[in-house]
Amino acid sequence: MTRREAHRRMTSEEQARRSAERRTYASREGVRSATRERAGANRAARHAGAPQHAAARAEGAAGQYAAQRTTRKRSGVGKKVLIILLLMLAAGGGAFAWFYHDVNSRLSEGIDPQMQQVLVDSKLDQPFYMLLLGVDKDADRAEEWGDYEGNWRSDSIILARIDTANHQVTLVSIPRDTEVDYGDGTSGKINGAYSDGGAAHMVEVVSKLAGVDISHYAEIDFDQFIDIVDLVGGIEVTLPVPVSDMENAGIDLPAGTQTLCGGDALGLVRSRHAYDEYGGGDFFRAANQRMVIAAIIKKVLAQPVTSLPGLVTAMADGVITDLTVDQIISLALAMRELDTDRDVYAGQLPTTSQYIDDVWYEEIDTEAWIAMMGRVNAGMPPYESDDEDLTIGIAGSVGADGNSGAVDYGSLEPRFDGAVLVLNGSGIAGLASEKADELSAAGYDTTTDNADDFEHGATQVYFNGSSTGAARAKGVIQILGLDIVAEKNDGSYPANYSVIVVLGTDADASAQEGGAEADG
Repeated sequence: MTRREAHRRMTSEEQARRSAERRTYASREGVRSATRERAGANRAARHAGAPQHAAARAEGAAGQYAAQRTTRKRSGVGKKVLIILLLMLAAGGGAFAWFYHDVNSRLSEGIDPQMQQVLVDSKLDQPFYMLLLGVDKDADRAEEWGDYEGNWRSDSIILARIDTANHQVTLVSIPRDTEVDYGDGTSGKINGAYSDGGAAHMVEVVSKLAGVDISHYAEIDFDQFIDIVDLVGGIEVTLPVPVSDMENAGIDLPAGTQTLCGGDALGLVRSRHAYDEYGGGDFFRAANQRMVIAAIIKKVLAQPVTSLPGLVTAMADGVITDLTVDQIISLALAMRELDTDRDVYAGQLPTTSQYIDDVWYEEIDTEAWIAMMGRVNAGMPPYESDDEDLTIGIAGSVGADGNSGAVDYGSLEPRFDGAVLVLNGSGIAGLASEKADELSAAGYDTTTDNADDFEHGATQVYFNGSSTGAARAKGVIQILGLDIVAEKNDGSYPANYSVIVVLGTDADASAQEGGAEADG
């Protein structure tokens, strides 16, 4: 890859302007090795020294628990029938086929022909990654430079992890000035990947950067953003400080909670100069973009179920995506219980600002980025603590406790649904199957297997996600008659289950001791 020597390091004044009070990050040469590595190497580095179950988690629980497991699942036929009925209702009955084809054609119109070759298939009911791009195709730029893809750059780049089973969404912003390997022996700013090779190239670059497979993609033209926000009746946001940028974004918003129309919302996601006094305006803008996305999700999920097909139809002209209309409705139905105040996590790729050949770049902190993506892959908040998010208290944020992952466990009502992994850690033959049957009868989808050893005396219950997972764990504890409090999974167990139960000998003191093949 073609390299450039640093022209000079930032002065203290420049550092303050670009990114006040930011951490000291890794060397640039360390960054290079990270951006060259593909997903396999990054995964290996992330999980080095991790607990034994982490490998199974990264592979979707396919590794350690693939050998001898029994799964009890409930039918999803009812939801499929509902989606078909909703689409038929929106189409007026007889025009179903035409309606379905028309909406899907509009959603995929303009999509990069190479996109399907770079996206990786995944099931919507398993955690998956989706790339969200905001591309500025304003009329002034089109008039000056021409209206074609090579002139556009993506100014909003967000890698989203979507976990329908645990009703959880994680949004990780990637600064547009991040320097990356383009894959052809050259490097440049990541937003240039879009103009250099289209959306498909951007997916490849981000996939390589994050070390994850990307299964879906959505792109919104900022000029269409106004219609989308107005379509859902405006969005509610909370601004810690006033945001005034009349010259560049046409907004003058007070601090506090307020409802924004489409025009003001567009100004908010575009504005960075409103934060010039704090330094690093791009970072505060990215935080506002994540807040606005969460607000839109909240409004969409609050719509009546019968209005979803019409809503997707109305949005079809403003969004480009590989998702079909039935997939979008399926996702919306699966995520209707998402609590955006507690179950949406947010963060940003950790970088340090450098001035290279008279151009500002964001250089990746490799070690911090690997740690962050390890947490994201495990269904945990990107930041280990809110202290790592330097936009808090200045720009908008997602949720009341979305970054810390805190859960008010005592106030939750128990839930009796979701996927539960029951591991026999007691050595008592048939114990996991017995307990899984009890949980299945209560409404859970259960999978049984043996734990890594049979030395567990006390039963332990862990949950993934935030409030939804914790509520399900509370229900599991109630069904099993345990007198314990569930703990959040720290990445030691798979992330594609809402709840993990590790049965100890205390789960059934009267049962007979079994051998090593306790549960098959």
